[in-house]
Amino acid sequence: MSNRIIRINELVQRELGDILRQRHAAEAVAITVTEVRIAPDLRDGRVFVAILGDDAAVADRFRWVQRHAKEFRAELAQRITIKFLPRLTYVLDESSVRAARLLRALDALPPAAPEPEEGHGEVLS
Repeated sequence: MSNRIIRINELVQRELGDILRQRHAAEAVAITVTEVRIAPDLRDGRVFVAILGDDAAVADRFRWVQRHAKEFRAELAQRITIKFLPRLTYVLDESSVRAARLLRALDALPPAAPEPEEGHGEVLS
């Protein structure tokens, strides 16, 4: 991936987060833009969003994001000057949910007994 695409990805991610914070603070309090992947031809892109809450709240917030996608794109067009503003597809990022589930599983494991090391704890006379 070229440095230009990486910079565009970061710029779009930062600007979308700023739009959510400034214009939709009440609705977007539990929404985080975790990653943006723009195609090298700048025609299409994927926006990964993480949403906190139970399953019903996550589904509701994700539908809200999809309903406001055109508004987000219009605001991005005013903020970012590039040759083509990509069509953005929003994807629910569940990596934080999987990470939390993995951490809970690791916490549930019993602690391992430490193995005695040779030469430690012995009193030499």
